Amino acid sequence: MARHNSRPDAADDDFEPVSKSQLKRESDALQEMGEALIPLDKKLLQSLNLPERLYNALIEAKKLTANGAVARQKQYIGKWMRQIDPAPIKELLDAIAGVSDRHNAWLHQLERQRDQLVDDPKALESFIAAHPQADVQQLRQLIRNIHKEREQQKPPKAFRELFQLLKSYHPEPALPGAELDKGDDDDKDET
Repeated sequence: MARHNSRPDAADDDFEPVSKSQLKRESDALQEMGEALIPLDKKLLQSLNLPERLYNALIEAKKLTANGAVARQKQYIGKWMRQIDPAPIKELLDAIAGVSDRHNAWLHQLERQRDQLVDDPKALESFIAAHPQADVQQLRQLIRNIHKEREQQKPPKAFRELFQLLKSYHPEPALPGAELDKGDDDDKDET
């Protein structure tokens, strides 16, 4: 009696069957990746050249509000995700996360500079030397107001104003993929 080998390539000794648990984990990961696409704007989704049914499922998911309907739609999106190459989608989502991380680092840098300006008079001199176009009088006035606000335990209005002023001197750097972080306002009008 001949023995039937169910392996795809009997000559391939490296073949290891994939467990049901592993298949489920992969399926869940693809569904989560698909769910991450739901909040993205239409232009970004179109740039991925997704199959029409997956694209339409994502657009439909944006409109749903009932929990059961949303859950079913996410499963449907997961079904379609298993039928496409997820690599371009992963690259896009990673790029978006990277842009967000760089943006946060930029904001933290501005916060540190603001704190230095308020706490160290020499930091103001360094800032003025680095930014000769800066309005020195405005900077000094904001710093004085910050100290008054702290003494009088008032809301940090001048503290926030100084941060906004620093943003104008240090515009957010143009990062590769920065357009990924921008939403398309036209998507909100269509239903």
